Amino acid sequence: MAVDETTPLLPHGTGTGTAAKTNNNSLQQTSPSSPNTTDDNLTPTTASSSSDHYNDPPTKRKSPLNPLHLLTRLSVETRILLAAFLITTSFSFTQVPIFYVFYLMECDDFYSHHPSPPHLPPGADKCSRNEIAAGTATDFSFLAMSTTICGTVNLFFAGWLVKKIGPRLALMAQTLVPAIRVLTQILGVLAGGRSGIVIFQATQLITVLGGPVGYILIINIIVGEVVSPARRTPVFGMLQGCFMLGQAVGYLTGGMIGDRWGIRRPFEVAFVAFLVSTVYVQVMLPYVSPESMSGGSKKEKAKGIAGFLAPLKVLAPQRVRLRSGKTIKHLGVLILCTGVFLGVLATDFAAMLIQMYATAVFEFHQSDNGWLMSEFAMMRAVFLILLFPKIISYGRKWYAKRQSNHQHPRRDSISDERDPATQGLLIQPEQLEAPMGTHAEEEPMMTQPGTETEDTHFDLFFLRWSLVADGLLTSCTALATKKWHIYLAAAMLPFASGTAPAAKGVMTEMCSPSQRADALNALTLVENIGRLATQGFFGFVFAALAEAGKPHLTFYCNAILAMIAASVLIFSRFPPNGSTLIDADEETEDDDDDVNGSSQNE
Repeated sequence: MAVDETTPLLPHGTGTGTAAKTNNNSLQQTSPSSPNTTDDNLTPTTASSSSDHYNDPPTKRKSPLNPLHLLTRLSVETRILLAAFLITTSFSFTQVPIFYVFYLMECDDFYSHHPSPPHLPPGADKCSRNEIAAGTATDFSFLAMSTTICGTVNLFFAGWLVKKIGPRLALMAQTLVPAIRVLTQILGVLAGGRSGIVIFQATQLITVLGGPVGYILIINIIVGEVVSPARRTPVFGMLQGCFMLGQAVGYLTGGMIGDRWGIRRPFEVAFVAFLVSTVYVQVMLPYVSPESMSGGSKKEKAKGIAGFLAPLKVLAPQRVRLRSGKTIKHLGVLILCTGVFLGVLATDFAAMLIQMYATAVFEFHQSDNGWLMSEFAMMRAVFLILLFPKIISYGRKWYAKRQSNHQHPRRDSISDERDPATQGLLIQPEQLEAPMGTHAEEEPMMTQPGTETEDTHFDLFFLRWSLVADGLLTSCTALATKKWHIYLAAAMLPFASGTAPAAKGVMTEMCSPSQRADALNALTLVENIGRLATQGFFGFVFAALAEAGKPHLTFYCNAILAMIAASVLIFSRFPPNGSTLIDADEETEDDDDDVNGSSQNE
């Protein structure tokens, strides 16, 4: 019994001779198909010796080409990135067909109240009417608004769910619930007309329980919990690249499937993809208990509305205890979120702005814009997956060398101080929770020992200059005079797209482990608010300047706002060297200790 439980947790450990002998005897008396004696529970040495002892035929041996076995051999980081790509692709399958579905359903609804045209010329489309186009735009706008509102609520719900059941089960909910939503949307496609439109709009209420905002937050939380501090920022960037790559693949394949096999097929493929994603999350992602996310705190977490809105508390000024014992307020997180909001306001509209400018000035058609957006997404994915991690790695070394020349001591990371992920692997039996139920055969989360020495000051340095580079590249787009200039701009702008992952890396370093999930939740909320604001703000600015005959000036307005965001981030700094962050839980514990001490003295 002891060998079966400890051997998977301690790959280099060995059992006693008596236990091993007992195990071999039990294997001789048990059928090879018994679930308690599979090859997965044996180390390679034990499996080899047992196969030689029993002289099993080659056909009974486990094939090394088993896809599941190969996937489990991948690193945790790689499995998380694959999950991000798979889930994003599942969400993106229906993004292109859904607008065309609304167009067809609006056409059916229009002709259910109006007579069909008696004579149409060859190749003419009876749905090509201004009334149908206006109705489609109106209904689709309501769909987008409801998706945004429900997605914001889903952000809070996902953060609350992570604390209750853990990130892996919460992520499974974020993929299983959209499968139900897509299945309901298939019924809307079959119904058609006004009934189909109502069904589609009603299904957005399901987004509250599982949607495209919550799963991004949860995957970022998993990265923050599992990945070592020095690797977080690069992995956040690669994660963002996988999101972009999944979108590009989903948009392309979803449209092709709809054109080739009918408008209903992309929704059916998305339903199957969500189910596959749910199984993948359960089998491949590491299990992180909700208790381990509190940084070892035994304090009971807030419940009800207070727990639901806990991410908003992260935006409040932090209390920091200096090395001298003095307590001060630190505004680094608040200023960081303000700069990120302005940065999203400036940068997130870039893709749409290029598309609108190319259509208005260079007469880009639908196919031209399709290639333009595909190029933008693919170049951004390539930069974030391949180049961004190298920039962070080499940049940290350069920055550390530069700081050492100025004789500045390395900052002790708040995130490292009480982070279980930097304290080594728990190997004592009393330190491990007893396996229960289905968790008995789970792969344990292999945390990284605290041997990292890279300073993360460069992440904040990179965040500022990334916005400066984005502003310069955006302003250069206004100089475009030919079509190929637009394609060149779409290829160059993604090279300044490391703002979001760098901000997440800095945010996790500024907060304690107990606040990490709420910090990522708050940052995602700030990004979503900025994303909504930029659509309205720059949409109005572009319309006003286009009416004046100077739409290119919108790029300069965008660049100026990016420079303002970089200027705000200059005032965002890490806590002073040697300082410690005072959590609300610690303050409560100190008060409890004082009360208990006084009662004992009495």
